[in-house]
Amino acid sequence: MPVDTKAATDRLMRFLAVEGITGQEAAIGRELSAALTEVGVPAGAIRLDDANTRIPVPTETGNLIVDLPGRGALHNQPRIMFMTHMDTVPLCAGARPKLSGRKVVNEAKTALGGDNRTGCGVLVTLAAELAKQKLDHPPITLLFCVREESGLYGARHVNTDELGSPVMAFNYDGGSASNVIIGAVGADRWTVEIFGRASHAGVAPERGISSTMILALALAEVKAGGWFGKVVKGKRQGTSNVGPVTGGEGRPAGDATNVVTDYVHVRGESRSHDGKFFKEITKAYKAAFEKAARKVTNAQGKSGRVKFKAETDYFPFRMKDNLPVVKRAIEAVSAVGGTPNVRAANGGLDANWMVRHGVPTVTFGAGQNEAHTIDEWINLDEYERGCALALQLATMR
Repeated sequence: MPVDTKAATDRLMRFLAVEGITGQEAAIGRELSAALTEVGVPAGAIRLDDANTRIPVPTETGNLIVDLPGRGALHNQPRIMFMTHMDTVPLCAGARPKLSGRKVVNEAKTALGGDNRTGCGVLVTLAAELAKQKLDHPPITLLFCVREESGLYGARHVNTDELGSPVMAFNYDGGSASNVIIGAVGADRWTVEIFGRASHAGVAPERGISSTMILALALAEVKAGGWFGKVVKGKRQGTSNVGPVTGGEGRPAGDATNVVTDYVHVRGESRSHDGKFFKEITKAYKAAFEKAARKVTNAQGKSGRVKFKAETDYFPFRMKDNLPVVKRAIEAVSAVGGTPNVRAANGGLDANWMVRHGVPTVTFGAGQNEAHTIDEWINLDEYERGCALALQLATMR
């Protein structure tokens, strides 16, 4: 079952040329719908859901869902799903994709958008080849998610009733088509507001309570306790990071050097493959900030205070090797000439939420390299293998 690689590459270049940063996916959604229609998918089989009405941050459009009825000897087999995400990171704005031998590179000093236009190309190519070659296949759902890059929101808020009850799913988001990703970490995102007291730093610093100093003491406590960066406690492992430190709403933390800083807003994350351990990491941060707030006092004996909030972004999962979806994935990779590399990912995937929704999901790559950087490029050999793999997965008996 050969794939028309020229047409597949042309689609990829077409989709790379359409901007669609996270939360602003309307244009790429229209382009994908047009491309699907062009390869023979009826317009009535293509729709947008209303997940964007449930996503807590502004999102232009819902997830794109496509229904492909079964054909031939496999038409009455259980439904399967192929999925990817159609948003890119903001760094991709202004990308100028260019073919360079067996690579796609970027002529602009931005990220390219292979994460995840490669997945979009694979799914549309799958629909095109199934129709063109009139291949037997079970009923198939194609799902293009929004806002993966800013919190896996599209997959999290999809209405599973609209997916047609697939028994398994295959997600495209990564580098090598031979990677069979059957697990991923879970993560908390947390924020802390640090409240101090402003005072003139040159005239009466003793009256102030420095929120900056509370931050410094808290982070020193976290580092000394082994809770920052790579976290190893016995057999349990995870990671953590402190992200933006601001005065809130994009403002700097502090207004001037001669004023004791009275407010700091901090965002961070905790991750682990252990569902309980990433919560412990978050708990260590909370305790450190609260302890630091009590330690920083002014001349009147008043101390600072903190307001710590944590929310689980996504839950970890690890599927068993003997599940049908994993067996099918391994067999398909071997069938297209690859060597299956069964592993777990250290980043969150839309698959985290699909598994949570009850749909066992394996993730593959399709040529992404150096994603989220200005050095991003696409390996066309891996992209083509990803397309061939999707066709194999869809038509296996």
